[in-house]
Amino acid sequence: MPHASPLCSGHLPRPLSRREMLRRCANGFGAIALAALLDDEGRAADAMPGTGLPGGGSLAPRPPHFPARARNVIFLYMDGGPSQVDTFDPKPRLLRESGQPFAMKMEPTQFNNNGLTLGSPWAFKEHGRSGIPVSELFPHVAARVDDLCVIRSMHTNFSEHTNANYFLHTGLGLAGRPSMGAWAGYGLGSENRNLPGFIVLNGGLVPPGGLENFGSGFLPATFQGSIFRPKARPVANIRPQEPSPALQRNKLDYLRDLDAGMLDRAGPHDQIEAAIANYELAFRMQAAVPDLMDLAGEPEALRRGYGLEADYEPTRIFGTQCLVARRLVERGVRFIELTCPVVGGDRWDQHSNLKEGHENNARAVDQPIAALLQDLKASGLLDSTLVVWAGEFGRTPFAQGTNGRDHNPFGYTVWLAGGGVKGGHIHGATDEYGYKAIADKVHVHDLHATMLHLLGLDHKRLTFRFGGRDMRLTDVHGEIVQAILA
Repeated sequence: MPHASPLCSGHLPRPLSRREMLRRCANGFGAIALAALLDDEGRAADAMPGTGLPGGGSLAPRPPHFPARARNVIFLYMDGGPSQVDTFDPKPRLLRESGQPFAMKMEPTQFNNNGLTLGSPWAFKEHGRSGIPVSELFPHVAARVDDLCVIRSMHTNFSEHTNANYFLHTGLGLAGRPSMGAWAGYGLGSENRNLPGFIVLNGGLVPPGGLENFGSGFLPATFQGSIFRPKARPVANIRPQEPSPALQRNKLDYLRDLDAGMLDRAGPHDQIEAAIANYELAFRMQAAVPDLMDLAGEPEALRRGYGLEADYEPTRIFGTQCLVARRLVERGVRFIELTCPVVGGDRWDQHSNLKEGHENNARAVDQPIAALLQDLKASGLLDSTLVVWAGEFGRTPFAQGTNGRDHNPFGYTVWLAGGGVKGGHIHGATDEYGYKAIADKVHVHDLHATMLHLLGLDHKRLTFRFGGRDMRLTDVHGEIVQAILA
């Protein structure tokens, strides 16, 4: 019986991918790889079957699944969990019953040192045309309330900082999954080849759980968050140590050739490919980063509005972060996260001394956030920039001890602005004590699905094959919160 033809149906030879072709052409790989990186980093990436997304680590811009409302995200991460009943969700019953035994069943808390019902120390007042109530903790943000979409019905799966932080950032309560910033870069790439697509502006506090909150997990390493500090030298070693550009270029070429040789011997390898791309990106950042951080050209009134001349140092730090975030949006960086500055006590995690702790934290971020919203709107960028304000959970409406609040995952507040959401809008509700979400509940997976939707990405189609299954930010959960879309 004659042998089957090697070209018969089901046995067609698999065509070489461009990456494989480059790997086999060993003699010219280094030069070709460098040319590809400097010309168009996206052209050497293989397509992921069924998604149209690259399998490699390309940061080249890519079209969304459908027309996007937002092109960029600024995530204002409020480390520790601000209290919803002291910020954006007033509860008169708490005031009436403050100091009395708490009338609802108490769920187990982190420290189980539960006290009496604790009314808010701060008064609330309605603001703007929308009449949304905001506590006196945020007098500046209150002036921008008509831009805010306040979600009062958030809930999460975890009441412990590390797990809750992983869940908020990656959609899983354990380390190792890609951060939402990494997913955004993977889906859309970056519009600036001289800066990373996902930048974390570290004000001084790295969330419990560490840098894994900003990692790329199983995605290519080029999508992980790059940590910048709000200083003149935001990245270590950003200034070249070599006496001449030619000498530095020779060193980079040598490193590139070594990595290319390893790729030729070992085959495609994400860490090596990412190293090649990162060397070249770092080289280009030497010009881009000093320009980014040079705020001298910003109008004095704008700098003052952001709080860069404030008496309180944490305000100056966070103000710099917010102004740099706007400049990063202007430069096409896809996802920017801001962490909180150190205020001398704890972050928004007031297990005691609620009044002093929340006032210090609010003083640090209130003026800069309001200035950021106003600046984005005045420059026409707010329509295409999604701003998200969120902690990992909320706080209990009853006291921990006498004057603190414990962790509360059952009902808390986040807000969004710009990027296709309804301004001057309240979504969802908690009970009369602000303890548990009871109406139009929004889960963290729903928040992620909605953020991706506003970026033009279908959270069910944005997948990466790993461990034998198609992984996604929302796992097998998540629904778009249609009611908050403009």
